[in-house]
Amino acid sequence: MDNGKLNVPDCPIIPFIEGDGIGPDVWSASKMVIDAAVEKVYNGTRKIEWKEMLAGEKAFNATGEWLPADTLKTASEYLVSIKGPLTTPVGGGIRSLNVAMRQELDLYVCLRPVKWYKGVPSPVVKPENVNFVIFRENTEDIYAGIEFEAGSDKAKKMYEFIANEMGQGKKVRFPETSAFGIKPVSKEGSERLVRSAIEYALEHKLPTVSIVHKGNIMKFTEGGFKIWGYEMAEREFGDKIFTWGQWEAAKKASGEEHANTLLKNAQAAGKLIINDVIADNFLQQILLAPQDYSVIATLNLNGDYISDAAAAAVGGIGISPGANINYKTGHAVFEATHGTAPRFANTDTMNPSSLLLSGVMMLEYMGWTEAARAIEKAMAEAIMRKRVTVDFYNLMHDATLLKTSEFALEIIKNL
Repeated sequence: MDNGKLNVPDCPIIPFIEGDGIGPDVWSASKMVIDAAVEKVYNGTRKIEWKEMLAGEKAFNATGEWLPADTLKTASEYLVSIKGPLTTPVGGGIRSLNVAMRQELDLYVCLRPVKWYKGVPSPVVKPENVNFVIFRENTEDIYAGIEFEAGSDKAKKMYEFIANEMGQGKKVRFPETSAFGIKPVSKEGSERLVRSAIEYALEHKLPTVSIVHKGNIMKFTEGGFKIWGYEMAEREFGDKIFTWGQWEAAKKASGEEHANTLLKNAQAAGKLIINDVIADNFLQQILLAPQDYSVIATLNLNGDYISDAAAAAVGGIGISPGANINYKTGHAVFEATHGTAPRFANTDTMNPSSLLLSGVMMLEYMGWTEAARAIEKAMAEAIMRKRVTVDFYNLMHDATLLKTSEFALEIIKNL
């Protein structure tokens, strides 16, 4: 990092985790395409040196640890890394390797772009209208992992505290058999997430940032997220934005017609419009009016639901990329968003697009946008020509079935 900007050499070392289950298959294919694109686009003047890190089953078999300290140290030292899907250990220990890496490296943004590629089978009538980027808070909310098992001493203490100290005991319907979870949502965590979404929207000249929340019910956590987001936006971004709060204030002062005039003037001036949507309504709007949204800022649990629901509209998580980023330190882990699918391990049949497009996001983050666009275009061409892996083949008419490695070679041919 150099003055808040990532400074990437021509031959960077990038750590990778190939992943469990189908991980080695999809990683091998993705690496092949990324290397070929970088070589072709930059005529050999740039090259990635790959450095393997261990995590998941491969790490456990080699070291007895699911997430070795050396892996976190390497990811921290080299800033940018990429990983395939990882198995979540069963029976205690780390709840989720993915969550553990996000927490340890303070990767507070889970970035999930949702975009349809022509020819991809979709359950919606107009998947081309789905084109937005989700900024999901990554370190707080339910995923903080503060839970107490029903019947445990800690759950009993929690209930006693709720009942005796907070006077809320009647709100727990069945105290003897209740488990408890804590949902921390901070002003600092909310502000940095919404700030990143606004900066992204301004940089990419996108029209709106929508704060998605459940503040109508959870007034101090989800509601706080919304309020803090609006306050920070108005305080830090000034005349670059127009918020729904400003619209409501104008309506209250001078009427709805005047408020609408201010909104239209802001849009005409190219200002970023910041609004908010209740989470359950937003899940409906994904299907009814996805074209109304460009950047989404939301909390951890909402973001989990929304990311997968939105992905379904454009072909599923098999073609949906993801990244976990700290825009202050520069740390970023790009990752496949699907699971390990162990029964298909080593079959060379699965779609590598999620991991490959995560690699495209990585190249963009590094500033190597020419290589990123070349891969995206070449992949889109393979799909449009119906030369695809089994997931798409089963949903297409008159398609050609390709193995994972063959799909990678098809993309390379299209570069």
